[in-house]
Amino acid sequence: MTVRVQKSEEGAQVPLESDQPYLFGRTNGSVCSLSNTNLMELDKALNYEIRVVAGNANRELAREIAAHLKVCMTQAVVSTFSDGETRVAIEDNVRGKDVFIVQPTSPPVNDHLMELLVIIDTLKRASAKRITAVMPYYGYSRQDRKHAPRVPITARLVADLIQTAGAHRVLAFELHAGQIQGFFNIPVDHMFAVPVFLSYLKNSAFFKDRKDASDVVVVSPDAGGMERARLLAKGLDSALAIIDKRRSAPNVAHVLHVIGEVENRHCIIVDDMVDTAGTLTKAADALKEKGAKSVRACCIHAVLSGPAVERIQSSCIEELVITNSIALSKDKKEALPCITRLSVGTLMAETISRVHREESVSTLFGTMSHG
Repeated sequence: MTVRVQKSEEGAQVPLESDQPYLFGRTNGSVCSLSNTNLMELDKALNYEIRVVAGNANRELAREIAAHLKVCMTQAVVSTFSDGETRVAIEDNVRGKDVFIVQPTSPPVNDHLMELLVIIDTLKRASAKRITAVMPYYGYSRQDRKHAPRVPITARLVADLIQTAGAHRVLAFELHAGQIQGFFNIPVDHMFAVPVFLSYLKNSAFFKDRKDASDVVVVSPDAGGMERARLLAKGLDSALAIIDKRRSAPNVAHVLHVIGEVENRHCIIVDDMVDTAGTLTKAADALKEKGAKSVRACCIHAVLSGPAVERIQSSCIEELVITNSIALSKDKKEALPCITRLSVGTLMAETISRVHREESVSTLFGTMSHG
């Protein structure tokens, strides 16, 4: 039987204590009495150390998270047999450990989902004490309800599979619909991207060139993303608008109305994902037709499938800000110089640290509760 084995990677570069973000080593907003080093020694003594395992979906993000946590990546081989079956082998001891699997179920969705399930099962059989699925992107999240007769609720099916495989909890990043948390019978911590976007926008040249945000308007491309847009607008102290759209088929959107004042203003579209970019580019065109001075976009998950690259290239979007929740190929990076990619590694590492220490995760995101 022929096996295509992916060489296991060396551990992540461990940053110096002084290089750690200020939020590390804090508990519920107050400074810990023990240093991070002492806490790690305590974990070691109790045999309850953090372990970070990665599939093939986004190894770069997994390495970054491990580096912020000051741990080495757990050695694992995630490959396929010649017939396409997923093969997993964990090469380090994980017995009694607190293991976090970093694996977005991004395209190819089915392959990466199967990798996640097999890794969970492998860790369960290797006697890991707790297994947490860290999902920077939750595939099938758009199939979260029955919108027509005889269609599945696949987001629920994925949740059932993850639980059945043996996961004890899930860390999800910006779910398409927050209600997906209710599909699980295990704890789910929901992480948000708005703080990352706010930090970037407030320190960008675009905002530094103006005294206030009176000529800026945050735009939601549909009713479902209104709460996310409201949070960003509140953080920027800017106006808010919404686009009324209709879908005639999957990945086919039609803009009907722009609700809100956008004339002679700089527009920032905010959405949870950009897939084929049909909604995004049509929304940008509609805003320009209504007299917008410029159009920028903040999209959390850059799926960029099908004609997305060509559509964005020919659009009026001046800047597309995304996160690294999904791995981006070199070809797409080069084809889209307008893209600004923000890292969420520090945010996820802090969330993992708080989960491991049994500390509050909600305080990390303040009053955010959109979904």
